[in-house]
Parts: sequence; C-alpha cells; structure tokens
Amino acid sequence: MVASYSGTDTTHKTYRIYAIVDIETTGGKYNEEGITEIAIYKHDGKRVVDQFISLINPKRPIQPYVVNLTGISNKMLRSAPKFFEVAKRIVEITKDCVLVAHNAKFDYRILSLEFERLGFKFERKNLCTVELSKQLIPDLPSYSLGKLVRALGIPMSDRHRASGDAMATTKLFELLLNKDLDKQIVKASIRMEPKRQLEPKLIAIINSLSSVTGVYYMHNEAGDIIYIGKSKNIKSRINQHFAGQNSKSKKIQLEVSAVTFEETGSELLALLKESAEIKHHKPKFNRALRRTIFTHGLFSFKDENGYINLKIQKIKGNQKPITTFANIQSGKSFMNKIVEKHNLCQKLCGLYKTKSSCFSHTIKECEGACIGKELVEDYNIKVNKIIKYYSFKAKSFLVIDKGRQLDERSAVWVEKGILRGFAYFNLNFQISNIDVLSSLITPLEHNKDAQHILQSYMRRHKRLKVIALVD
Repeated sequence: MVASYSGTDTTHKTYRIYAIVDIETTGGKYNEEGITEIAIYKHDGKRVVDQFISLINPKRPIQPYVVNLTGISNKMLRSAPKFFEVAKRIVEITKDCVLVAHNAKFDYRILSLEFERLGFKFERKNLCTVELSKQLIPDLPSYSLGKLVRALGIPMSDRHRASGDAMATTKLFELLLNKDLDKQIVKASIRMEPKRQLEPKLIAIINSLSSVTGVYYMHNEAGDIIYIGKSKNIKSRINQHFAGQNSKSKKIQLEVSAVTFEETGSELLALLKESAEIKHHKPKFNRALRRTIFTHGLFSFKDENGYINLKIQKIKGNQKPITTFANIQSGKSFMNKIVEKHNLCQKLCGLYKTKSSCFSHTIKECEGACIGKELVEDYNIKVNKIIKYYSFKAKSFLVIDKGRQLDERSAVWVEKGILRGFAYFNLNFQISNIDVLSSLITPLEHNKDAQHILQSYMRRHKRLKVIALVD
C-alpha cells in the first residue's frame, strides 16, 4: 500500500495531500471498459496545487449511449494519447496522495484496471465524497454529483466531462473539509486496503481449494449450505470473500466451517449450475440471487406500414420475449450493435425518435425503412433472420465449451427450445448419436433464468461452437 502523504508545518499540524479524480469511460461490460478522459486536481487541503487533464485513446469503441452522455466520440480520440503514454504522469501526480472521487469505488477500479493491463499494480488510499456527503450533510434527496452541487449552490460546468466533474468534486470536497470540524470523519472514511491477518480456520479452507472454474458451496458447522457462488478461479474468489469487509462478508466469515466445490471447466456450466443450485437449496446469504436475474426483453411487432419493429422493454407478466437482458442498458447496447451490423433502421428499433428519417439514414447506414424507401419485404427479411437467430423457439442444438481436462469438452443440450441438461465427452461420436447423448446427459431444469443465462452467454461469446441438431 502506498502511504498517503503526511507532513508537518511549523505548528506541528499533520496534513494530507489529495488527488481529486474524475474519469470518463467507454462503457460496456464490467472490467472491459477503457478510459476516454481523465482529470486530476492535486489538493493540499486548502487549494489546488497541480492538475492533469487529458483525453485518452481507449483502443476500443465507445458505447453510443456514452457518446450521447459525454459528447466524447471515437473520432475525437483518434489522435489522443494512449493510457501507457500518460501512465507515468498519473503515477507522479497521485504519489503519496489520498485519491478522492465521487463514487470512488468506480474511479479507483477503472484506474487500477488500466494499470493492471500494463502489468503495474496501482494502489492508493481512497476517499469517497458520496459517503462523506451522506455523513456530513444528511437527509438530502439525492447524492448524485449534479443534484448535490446544485443543492449546495456549487457552480458546475461541462457536466459529464472529466474536468468539469472533477472541479465540482473539488469544490464539494473543500466544503466537506470545512464541515468536518474535528477531522474524525475524514480520517475514518479513508478506505484502506485490508491488511488484516486471516483466521487460521479461513486460511486452512483457502489452502484446501483449487484455482479452477466451477461452483462452490459454503457450509456451516452443521453442514448446511449458507452460500453458493461460481467463479473462474474458486480459490481466488473464496479468498476475496474471506478478506471482504462488508457486512455480508463478515457474517459469512463467522459462520463458514467448510467450502466444497464442483469443477465445471466451462463458465457457462458454472453459471447454469449456480442458478439451479441456489433455487434448489435457497441458501440464507443468496437472497438477492433467488430473484429473476433479468428485467428486460427484445420484442417485435408490425407497424401500420407492415415493417417489423424491434423494441427493448421491461418484461411484464407472462410475456415471452425473443431474448432477455439483465437491464435496460445491456438491452440498448445489444440493439445498437445489431442495428449497425445488419443496417437496420434506428427509428424502427426504438433508438431514434423522429417523424422523418433516422440519423443512420443520413449517414447512409440505414436503407430508408424509416421513410418507406426500403421495401417492406426486404427489411422484414433482415429482421426475421435476427429474430430466428436469437430466439430459442423450436430450436435443437448443442453448445460446445471447455471441459475439466484438456482432452474433454462440455455440451449443453437444447431440444426444441427447451434446456435438457449437460454432458462431458471425449469423443465426437458420443454427441453425434442422440441415444448416446441422452445417456450421458445430466438434467438441468428449464426455466426463464436458465434460458437467459444461456442466451446472454452465447451473445457474449461469439466463438462458441454451436451444433444444430436435426429433430
């Protein structure tokens, strides 16, 4: 851990140096984001003494909704420095500083992730102005940066740009420092990387585990399962549980007596088994995961002109969507990708509200279905192909993935749109013969969550081997 800077003035009062940070990212999947802009204001507790602001080329595309939010486009970043070109400056300006950010967990994670990609471990103490504000200025209706600074009369410009948000956070932090008269809250709120010694019991459990992909089960002294999880590295994940300092982790640490696990090899199988096992055993610390794991779906309908429209919307009741998404953001991200890939109309996909042509048509990426220029039959052929591809309805296929050993593979079997189960095999004839396959299969219950897991996994892993089966 890099210690925060402390010095002594003539009156022997201790002070800290802070690095107030805001980061804009590409958006996208967790831990796959890239930085597009960073702003750092170095602060000595009284004033800004140094600063660093820069656009950054993330070497990956920016999600369309992020472009709309920040105004930062892919074109703007083509000539911007890459992260490795500014990494040294970031290390220097934050050295011996306490990192300060509004939702510090996010900014610290993103910074650490970028340095990790360079093979460098970035560690700083960090302080969150959201948490501090809730302690020092309680009972406000919202603690989002925009609403918070407006409520406090703090001027703000360039919202959702790194420099503007970082400067607003700086002004907020100065106000919080003034309110923290005895300095006890600031000191207590500085997040430290846990360095405590694990109990011998927990160390012994960790040492008994393997760094494999699979499902793990935490048991209490009576042998009852109190928590079920999945991981691509079970040993590392359990270590995280045992080092965790949140209330749930602490309760698990007190109750856990043993950890057993089942190696799956395949992350897909781990996800499916985790969901099934949680539903079956209902462990006390898995309450959140007992609920449905998706909220939105892809639906289709014909408009008054006969064009098939696609729409992402919240699933209600017994609606049967084409495919499902964990949230509205992942649904819109998916829709943007298929619109771009298949030259669909933004307007007919619910991404662009207009009474005339969509934006994609103006840049010649939409063939004009929005204004009746593209023939209904031609457009609907494209949409139906997408619906057929992403729907499980009446489909029979095998999804082939990793096994538990190098010479082994796993297969997930879907028959006429229904998840039947999984099997491990070494020889291709074992899965080419339905009778043999049936004898190898371990059943899995088909339900909406299992279907969501399988569909979303297949969307994310385009290189998966999928074998169509003839009914």
